[in-house]
Amino acid sequence: MKVGRVVIAVVAAVAVVGAASAAALGFGGGNEGTPKSTAKPPGTATIARTTLYDRKEVDGTLGHGTEITVSGRINGTITWLPETGVVVQRGQVLYRVDNTPVVLMYGGMPAYRELRSGLEGADVKQFETELRNLGYTGFTVDDEFTSSTAAAVKEWQEDLGIEETGTVELGRVVFASGPMRVAGAEASVGGSAQGNVVKMSGTAKVVTVTLDVADQRLAVKGAQVTVKLPGGKTANGTISAVTTVITPASGNNEASTDIEVTVALADADQKSIEGYDQATVDVTFTVSERKNVLAVPVAALLALAEGGYGVQVVENGTTRIVPVETGLFSGGKVEITGEGLTEGMTVGMPS
Repeated sequence: MKVGRVVIAVVAAVAVVGAASAAALGFGGGNEGTPKSTAKPPGTATIARTTLYDRKEVDGTLGHGTEITVSGRINGTITWLPETGVVVQRGQVLYRVDNTPVVLMYGGMPAYRELRSGLEGADVKQFETELRNLGYTGFTVDDEFTSSTAAAVKEWQEDLGIEETGTVELGRVVFASGPMRVAGAEASVGGSAQGNVVKMSGTAKVVTVTLDVADQRLAVKGAQVTVKLPGGKTANGTISAVTTVITPASGNNEASTDIEVTVALADADQKSIEGYDQATVDVTFTVSERKNVLAVPVAALLALAEGGYGVQVVENGTTRIVPVETGLFSGGKVEITGEGLTEGMTVGMPS
C-alpha cells in the first residue's frame, strides 16, 4: 500500500469562516476602498518573509532495486549455484551447467546468438570489448569476429576449463550493466539448466517508491529527494530512474498503472545502511520552492464578498482588510501578495 502524507495545506473551512468574519466587520464591495474598523480580531499573527516548499512525503522501500531473472540457454543439469547476497563481477562464474561455467560480462545487449568467425555486429564488438577487458589480446576490438578473435576465445576457454572451440555458444555468457548481486535462486542444483536459474539485482542499495499516476509531477529524473533512513538518520538521494508500470487486469483485479521511482543514495550513506537488507523508509519529494516570499498562517485568510481572499491588517488600534493574491500553500502557511503589505505587519486570526 502506498501511503502519502501531503505537507501542502488546503483552504477549506477557512473560506467560509473568513466570509462570515468579513461580513460581520462590514467589509466588501470592490469600489468601497479599504474601510477601517476598531473591532479587534480574536487573535493575531505576523506576516513573515520566508521560503515555502511544495512537498510530499511517501513510503519507500530500501533494498537493491529491481531484480532481473537470468534464464539458462545451455542444455544440461545445474551443478552449482551461488549463494544469495554474493556479488558477481566481470569474468566470474554465475552458475555451472554440467560442471562448466556460465560467465558474467558487462554490456547492454543481451546475448542472442552463437558467436563465431565470420559474424559481424554490435554483439560481436560488445563481447570483444569484454574479452579485452579481461586481459586477452591479439585481436582488434571491432564488430567483426575474425580468426584472431577465435584464437583469443580459445585462450579464454582454456582458462575456463571448457572445450577450446573458438566459438562462443549461446548461453555461455550473461551480459549485465555491471557487477550484480545474487538475489536468490530460481532453480535448484540437479535441475534442468533450461528456464529461470537465478535472480540478480544491483550491488548498491537504492530506495524504490511506487507513486500513483496523479503524483507523476514528483517523479523527475535527476531531482533531489530526502530519505529518512532506519534509525532516524536522513540522507540525500537522487532520482535515478522513473518507470511506468502497467499491470494488466487479472481475475477480479482491474488493470492499473503506477509510477516506479528509483532513488540512488550517495556512497557515504551506503555505509550507514550496511546492516539493512530491506527496510521501509520515508521519502520526501520537493516539487517547488518559493524563496523570500511573504506568508501568513492559512487561517488568517478571509474570503471576501466580492470574491478572492484578503487579510485583516491590525495597526494603530484599528483594522482594515487588504485583498491578497495567494501563492503556494505549505506547512499551514500561504504565500500572499497585496498592496502595502510588508514583513512584520500584524494580521487578524480566528480564535
